[in-house]
Amino acid sequence: MPPFLRAEAELFFGALRFFTRLPAPAWVGHSADKLNRASRYFPAVGLIVGAIGALVWYIAHLFWPHHVAVLLALAATIWTTGAFHEDGLTDMADGFGGGLEKARILEIMKDSRIGAFGMIAFVFALLGRFLALVSLPASLVAPALVAGHAVSRFFAVALLRFMDYVREDALAKAKPVATRIGGRDLCVAGLTALAPGFFLPPARFLCALLLAAVAVSWLARLYRRRLGGYTGDCLGAAQQAAEVAFYLGVLAHLPRGA
Repeated sequence: MPPFLRAEAELFFGALRFFTRLPAPAWVGHSADKLNRASRYFPAVGLIVGAIGALVWYIAHLFWPHHVAVLLALAATIWTTGAFHEDGLTDMADGFGGGLEKARILEIMKDSRIGAFGMIAFVFALLGRFLALVSLPASLVAPALVAGHAVSRFFAVALLRFMDYVREDALAKAKPVATRIGGRDLCVAGLTALAPGFFLPPARFLCALLLAAVAVSWLARLYRRRLGGYTGDCLGAAQQAAEVAFYLGVLAHLPRGA
């Protein structure tokens, strides 16, 4: 394999190994610099996770009702990621719900236990995804799953470009997968996220992008106001919010001529 392709493959598999349970080649290295450079492939990891969910939905839909197939597809995506982003959502919700000052928020987010705010956020996120997908026509479920996982990861990774990582090493449970992303890498991530949108009706896809952008923009303002930046848990929460918002956008009943 040419050195350039090997280097890019190492970045991709590094991102895949960090975000999922899927195996990666033994020769894939690990370093802070590589994790930052691998951020361009976060939406590509989302494509794989969404494709696994779509495949499970398609097979399950052959044997069981629509709502059962959707539930199994969601379970497959959560298993594939090891509930990585859901964990970030619960920690963020507990921190922002139970803390007023920055230090207290970070302290609560460090705690591995799930509190009331975290559990409520998790239930609403899971229920929101389920209800939105089960309400879609069967022909749109698979493309919505693939696009939703890719787009949501792009909007989460965009925070790396426009916000600062809150460096509280004494309180950090773990550093995020990356703390910065270059403009060129952000463009690569964006093009990857947009690719599956061609399998959705254009108006629905644009509406879904808009809602996902609004959701993450609102969270970004919250992060900046309460923390002055983001943490790894904040990125996980942004992905979850963007995914739910994306499915709601695909589901939205648009006026005629929109």
